[in-house]
Amino acid sequence: MFKKKKPLLVLISLALSTAVLLSACETSTSSPAAQDTMNNTAEKNVHFLYNFSTSSLDPHVDSSYVPLRAGITETLLRLDEDNLTVAPWLAESWESKDGQHWTINLRDNVTFQNGKPMTGEAVKASLERALKENVAIQNTLKIDTIKADGNKLEITTTQPFPEFASELVNPNTAVIYVSEPDIVNKPIGTGPFKLTSFTPGSKLELERYDTYWDGASPLDSVTFSFNEDANARSLALKSGQVDVVYRPEVESMESLKAIDGLEVESTSTFRVHQLTMNMQRESIKDVNVRRALDALIDRKGIVDTILLGYGEPAIGPFLPSLPFAPKYTHTAEETGLDTAVKYLGEAGYTQQNGVMSKDGKPLKLTLLTYSSRADLPLIAQVFQSDAKKIGIDVQIRQIDTPEEYMASNRDWDIATYSNLTAPRGDAGYYLNATYHPKGALNFSGSEDPALTKIIDELNLTVEPQKRAELAEKAANYVHDNVLNSFVLHPATIVAYNGKKVKNWVTTRSEYYMITNKLDVM
Repeated sequence: MFKKKKPLLVLISLALSTAVLLSACETSTSSPAAQDTMNNTAEKNVHFLYNFSTSSLDPHVDSSYVPLRAGITETLLRLDEDNLTVAPWLAESWESKDGQHWTINLRDNVTFQNGKPMTGEAVKASLERALKENVAIQNTLKIDTIKADGNKLEITTTQPFPEFASELVNPNTAVIYVSEPDIVNKPIGTGPFKLTSFTPGSKLELERYDTYWDGASPLDSVTFSFNEDANARSLALKSGQVDVVYRPEVESMESLKAIDGLEVESTSTFRVHQLTMNMQRESIKDVNVRRALDALIDRKGIVDTILLGYGEPAIGPFLPSLPFAPKYTHTAEETGLDTAVKYLGEAGYTQQNGVMSKDGKPLKLTLLTYSSRADLPLIAQVFQSDAKKIGIDVQIRQIDTPEEYMASNRDWDIATYSNLTAPRGDAGYYLNATYHPKGALNFSGSEDPALTKIIDELNLTVEPQKRAELAEKAANYVHDNVLNSFVLHPATIVAYNGKKVKNWVTTRSEYYMITNKLDVM
């Protein structure tokens, strides 16, 4: 668990306007204490405010994973976050003798939220839809055939794939009733809450599914709202408009803690904030330019000033505590303005009248960022300021949906991006998604045969120690070639009304939020 450190006295100019109106929340001015009194006579409801909005609830393509996080859908397997292992969920057991032919035994007596039974045929149809709708899932699961026999699935992959089971944790493989006519707006899953209404970009209204297989929730309903403004999320909790806030504004932490009854939790996660390099841009193709940009990042300063200590500096994508994380460290000589200038010199750049140029052409970079993660635009501004000191002109461009924009446009050089790197407790997910040529998150356009070979070998390896060695080898390759730069590992912070909310758990994977255990006092 991260602990708050005293911030440095550094002023960071905030170019973002802070919206106070909470369009996603219901109008209310009552305090948490006042709401406690009201809840004694009202239905048992929890209002959760999340930091990412979505316009689609199709679980097979939705990159915000809201259907899973809201308790509508479930996957065949889930992550045991304590042991970093894969655990049963809708599947009670699975096995494979060769890593290519898999038998998956489904739970009995599971029903969809329309009362229809979850059979092998229903799960087969759901998986086949996911494969059809999502190319990334096709590439990830490598499924050749699926056969259903009662409550058993026989799945064959296109090649031996020992980590196939762990990929079934992916929220985009969630099991749904595929005959529902409007999956985008009203998916029907097997989770503890069924959807009653959805306002795209604003909120979901959910009600308890009384015949949920793992025991009905004690709550009557849940409101799952969105607001991408961190300050607005904090204000919503302070005023009693919502009960649980995901990632409140870091600057508001002390004021939240000072309010009687409000609880603030902080936990390390599998997430990294990174500087994604567009390898298709001419200047970024030069490894010395990438090394210079990496050297400009003041990791500790950013953690201390922007996150107020709620995080730790990153060197690679994986938390140092993970078994496959390399043990490299940055030294003072490897970072800083002088080091950046040295690397740019090796790339043929010189400072002319305070401008970093090569062959008479100034070095200008377009940096993408997005506001739904409040720290990323601030990181972009700090980077822009430091780059200016050595004559690099960095233009910041705000985008709304980073995955869609970066996948469809190549008119940018670098981008701040936040990525879950080990949500299944294994390195394979991140390495395949981010650096394999077919990876769903390969926004840099990386196509490095040497790295692809390491990842392909990892995909075929079963023995845990050998997998860890290959993952470490891949991470070192990324580091040595600066295919991306890694800034920090943020803590996940959740604040909630402790006088009302019961059994909230802040997870490291960020997958499991609204569960059948969540309750009110």
